[in-house]
Amino acid sequence: MKTISIVTPCYNEEMNVRECYAAIRTLFDNELKGYVREHVFCDNASTDRTVEILREIAAEDKNVRVILNARNFGPMRSNYNGVMAATGDAVLLFFPADMQDPPELIPQFVELWAQGYEVVYGIRKIREENATMRALRQLYYRMLTSLSELSLPRGVGDFQLVDRKVIEAMRMIEDSYPFMRMMTFECGFRSVGVPYKWVERRRGVSRNSLFNLIDQGMNGLVTNTLAPLRLLLFGGFVIAALALAYAFFNLVLGVIYYRTIAQPGIMTIITAVFFFGGVQLFSIGVLAEYVLAIYAQVRRKPVVFERERINF
Repeated sequence: MKTISIVTPCYNEEMNVRECYAAIRTLFDNELKGYVREHVFCDNASTDRTVEILREIAAEDKNVRVILNARNFGPMRSNYNGVMAATGDAVLLFFPADMQDPPELIPQFVELWAQGYEVVYGIRKIREENATMRALRQLYYRMLTSLSELSLPRGVGDFQLVDRKVIEAMRMIEDSYPFMRMMTFECGFRSVGVPYKWVERRRGVSRNSLFNLIDQGMNGLVTNTLAPLRLLLFGGFVIAALALAYAFFNLVLGVIYYRTIAQPGIMTIITAVFFFGGVQLFSIGVLAEYVLAIYAQVRRKPVVFERERINF
């Protein structure tokens, strides 16, 4: 019998982990009873009763494995570490404890995997969230897919079932800040998408703050495209060309009207100083993101430091 691994990252999810565990177990007791279940919970140093509940579940069910991080390393690193620890023939990269991605879609993913697809990914066609966040997400992923050299379907997330050979290919990518939803497409392999409805959180509060979302978004851009650097190069060339043209225009104007113009160009100078100052700060910021990515990579730290593993 083949093993299907489900990876669930947790941080202060005491209200959700039992129901999440029960939903997966029910699937494998019914639609997926021909497969062995491995459910990997990755706790990111929760401060509520999440760890206590996970210990109780793991003591009752040896198919549940738990990784306890030494501190909070962020959702993406913790999730990736759990994926690398999974041993299944196929691995569901991300199943949220709050079940915003529907568990009833997993049997369909497994069926498509059994047909020969190495990457089966969910496409969030409908999102139950406020219009502002939905628009910002759509704008970001539209920009990411247009700038990246990879072909990333719109609406795809980490809710993906991938074959063991894809996991081993991902393991070869030494990335200190992995962006998994792009990593699977970077590896290639045969893939298929399944549209679904992404529901709002029913219980508890999301710990993925706006700062974390911005950090993850910047990581996705820096990791998967050089377009920002090239845009700065071409943008600097265009601005320099326009500045030279404007300087030549002022020179001609000054030669013709030098007796009638008093203190010419004062407002132009002020505007130019602020404009070019903003451009320079923006450019330095973009360069800094890439420098920070290089800095993190060359340090070669582990993705996370673990405090304990249970049932491994």
